[in-house]
Amino acid sequence: MNNVKKQFSIRDLENLSGIKAHTIRIWEKRYGLLIPERTSTNIRTYSLVSLQKLLNITLLYNHGHKISKIAKIPEENIPLIVREIVAKNSVKNHAISAFKLAMINFDQSLFVSTFNSIMVNRTFREVFKDVFIPFLNELGLLWQTNSISPAHEHFITGLIKQKLIVSTERLELQTTKTDKVFVPFLPENEIHEIGLLYLNHEIVLHGYKSIYLGQTVPLETLKDVMQYFDNIHFITYFTVAPSKDKLEKYIEDFSDLVSGYSSNKLWVLGYQTRHLDNSKLPNYISTFNSIDQVIKEL
Repeated sequence: MNNVKKQFSIRDLENLSGIKAHTIRIWEKRYGLLIPERTSTNIRTYSLVSLQKLLNITLLYNHGHKISKIAKIPEENIPLIVREIVAKNSVKNHAISAFKLAMINFDQSLFVSTFNSIMVNRTFREVFKDVFIPFLNELGLLWQTNSISPAHEHFITGLIKQKLIVSTERLELQTTKTDKVFVPFLPENEIHEIGLLYLNHEIVLHGYKSIYLGQTVPLETLKDVMQYFDNIHFITYFTVAPSKDKLEKYIEDFSDLVSGYSSNKLWVLGYQTRHLDNSKLPNYISTFNSIDQVIKEL
C-alpha cells in the first residue's frame, strides 16, 4: 500500500507553507501560480507537485522576491534559485524551509546540503537545539493536522536520526568519566526515539559511557546490563508507553528488577510522566520536564 499523501487541501497548503489560504487564492487568481483541481463537490485540492511549487515560491517570497516577479520566472528555474538561496543562507528559518522542502520532495541531497551549510559555524548541539527541535515541533503540528503522510515523517526523521548517530559516534572516543554508566532505552511499544538519541549524544559529549539499547526494550533485558556494571543510570522516555493505566505497574516491576542493586537509578522524561506522583516514587526514580533539565544533572 502506498502511504504517500498526494492530494492536499488549501488548509494543508496553509499549514505547510505559512501562507494564508486567502493569499494563496489571490496568487492563483492574479498570477496563475497554482492550478487546483476540483472535487465533485467543487472543493479545491492540490497535487504534490503544486505543494512543492508553493513551498519553493514561499521560500523566494520570504527572501524578498516580489510575487509578481516570481510569477515571471520559468517554472523549471524556480528550484534552482531556491537551492542557491539555501546554499548561501544558514539562518534557522531558511534551514527549516529547506528541510520542509526536502521532506515533501523526498530529497535527501537537499537535506544533506542544508545540514552541511548550517554546520559550518555551529556545533551539532546548536544545530539540534536551534533548528531540529523547532523543525520537529512544526512537524508534530503538521502530523496532527494531517498535512503530511507517514512516509514524509519517516523519511525526514530517519535522516535526522542518521545525523544524531554519526555525531555521537565521533564523540565516543572522548569517554573519560567512570563514576556512572548510562543506559538509554525505550519501554516496550515505544518507538519515538529522536529525543533519546539526542540525550545519548549529550551523555557521550559529557564524557560518560553510554550503553544505548534503543526502542521497545523489555524490562527484563535491563537485568543483563546490571550484571556487568554498577551505578547505572537508566534513562527513558514515556511518550506513548506505558499508558496511564499501566504506569504504576511498570514502576513496580522496575523496582522489583533493581532490588538488590542499590546504586542504580531511573531517569524518566516524556508526556506520560504527568500522570506520575513524584512524592510517591522511590528515591532512585526521578522525572524530568525537559532535556535541558537532564543535561544539568549530567
